[in-house]
Amino acid sequence: MRRFAVLLATAMFANVAAQADEGMWTYDNFPSARVQAQYGVKIDQPWLDRVRTATVRLAGCTASFVSPEGLILTNHHCVEGCLAENSSKEKSLIEDGFIAQTREQELKCATQLADVLVEMENVTAKIDAATKGLDDRAANDARKRTLTELETACEKTSGLKCQTVTLYNGGQQFLYKYRRYTDVRLVFAPEAAIAAFGGDPDNFQYPRWCLDMGLLRAYENGKPVKVAQPLRINFEGPKENEFVLVSGHPGSTNRLLTVAQLQFLRDVDLPQALLRGSELRGRYIQFAKGGTAQRRIAQDPLNGLENSLKVRRKQLDALLEENLMNQKRRDESELRAKVAASPELKSIGDPWSDIERATAVERDLITEASFLEGSAGFNSRLFRYARSLVRAAAEREKPNTDRLREYTDAALPRLRQTLAAPAPVYPELERLTLSFGLERMREWLGPDHPQVRALLAKDSPDTLADALVGATKLGDPAVRLALWDGGRAAIEASTDPMIKLARDTDATARALRKRIEDEVEAPISQAEEKIARARFKLYGTQVYPDATFTLRLNYGTVQAWTEKGVKLSPYTRLGTAFARSTGQAPFRIPDSFERVKDKLDLNTPVNIATNNDIVGGNSGSALLNARGEVVGLMFDGNIHSISGAYWFDTAKNRSIAVHPAIMREALSKVYSAPAILAELGAR
Repeated sequence: MRRFAVLLATAMFANVAAQADEGMWTYDNFPSARVQAQYGVKIDQPWLDRVRTATVRLAGCTASFVSPEGLILTNHHCVEGCLAENSSKEKSLIEDGFIAQTREQELKCATQLADVLVEMENVTAKIDAATKGLDDRAANDARKRTLTELETACEKTSGLKCQTVTLYNGGQQFLYKYRRYTDVRLVFAPEAAIAAFGGDPDNFQYPRWCLDMGLLRAYENGKPVKVAQPLRINFEGPKENEFVLVSGHPGSTNRLLTVAQLQFLRDVDLPQALLRGSELRGRYIQFAKGGTAQRRIAQDPLNGLENSLKVRRKQLDALLEENLMNQKRRDESELRAKVAASPELKSIGDPWSDIERATAVERDLITEASFLEGSAGFNSRLFRYARSLVRAAAEREKPNTDRLREYTDAALPRLRQTLAAPAPVYPELERLTLSFGLERMREWLGPDHPQVRALLAKDSPDTLADALVGATKLGDPAVRLALWDGGRAAIEASTDPMIKLARDTDATARALRKRIEDEVEAPISQAEEKIARARFKLYGTQVYPDATFTLRLNYGTVQAWTEKGVKLSPYTRLGTAFARSTGQAPFRIPDSFERVKDKLDLNTPVNIATNNDIVGGNSGSALLNARGEVVGLMFDGNIHSISGAYWFDTAKNRSIAVHPAIMREALSKVYSAPAILAELGAR
């Protein structure tokens, strides 16, 4: 699916929420009474528990258990990484698709994982106690230490994967406890030509005709996971205007940000990302035109970048709409006035001004930090391996609570899994991305910047990238694991040029990160927490928190909208996909479908439009009916949904799902997969 959303965060928001089917509700605070009053649907605790334990969080996506034997339903673009890992220059599973006719043929997804939320513990009081009376920087450090302590203690006592979660921009702190499966295998994925029919031109558009589905299986101790209550698929799908819900993990929204923070995104963050990304996209496209192998190599990163660019472009458009920004200003002014008028709340001071001052500092630091601490400058998977190894060696020698948060004991198993994964690394693509990053670093920071001088005094971006990529051995997972296991001694003794680059640049990068943490993150965290507490006093928890890639449930109905005077249907049909086919990518129906066209029911519904409030991370989420049956598979939104990063447009914000009927039609008549159909309960 690939997008995002966010809100009003103001006095009027509670009223707006009551009028619209918007909201990414946590499972402990779902508005069941409101739903029953508005729709006559009862969502009780047994319903919530059953759906929660069948909803799966993948790396960056959502999925659902749909059989007692650990079968997982998600999107094709959510398994694209696994397809790429199991591909080569000679054969692309992204292009060709994959089907395992037996369990033995299922392919290991080396970097994938599957998490199921089993418990939520409110730890707000513990965080408050740890930070009480401290200044911004000390409170920020204390908060991180306490979060690490809570996660570590939880994992030791429960045997679960524990993650601290911040809700309402600091108003609440939770400890989420997951059952984690790290042995995840690929069962089925269609060809990209039908999974993403229409490609980038159709992305975030509607009508759509995509079979964006994939099937995985979770294993434990070498055997398929036993699932007590998997979700049942209702292949008939939903009716128009039917009440539906989405259970998933929306990634990130910014509906609670202040005006100063939105202005920073509008003026600095989004324009910089668009400038760099647009040029890199052009280089990917040119590289892909070099031949079949180059096209296959560039396919996965190009897909992701094109999606990201479209999202950011429309987010920028949203923030450039003065009417909407003016409404945000009015809302913020109203909330500030309420706080100032309250004897109980006015003691919090002026956190909005605190945020404004911190974002002014961020404007000065962000460019340098993005190139030296972020990935804009050292844009290379091999370098990311090197930095992870260098920092892990240093951080693991520290007490757990003193480490950078991504190197705590709770985080290390996932990091090691990534380093051990036998994912192919293509030197020609590494040279392209790294040389591009170095060029832009020299351009944006200037040739006389100390770090640029140190890197390029005797080299050009191209020659340095060639030398680094050509000589490093970090493409071999055995080499990476040897350095991991060898710790600091192995890292300090290494002559690998990527390791040396990571060592040589680490002090400068860490110093920038520390300034960001102390001068930007710390004051903003404290200020956001004060604003959140004020909102709670005024409105309680009748509003939902911003998305944080944690489990949420939202509701809506099956409906399209009116676009430029034309009322759209909430359904698309297979016959129209064939009619739109040009025979050339990205509007080419794959041969597997063309061969059986005369056997297919061309009236089969393909995609569905709903008014559910979802964002990136919800990709692969189940669309559910009132009985908790799967009646669709969320994969995208329309172009209006992208502004959902900041507010929800009731009239035009729509989500798009794969209809289960096309899944059955394809598995039955195109892919001849009777065993999979039987496991899914298809009749």
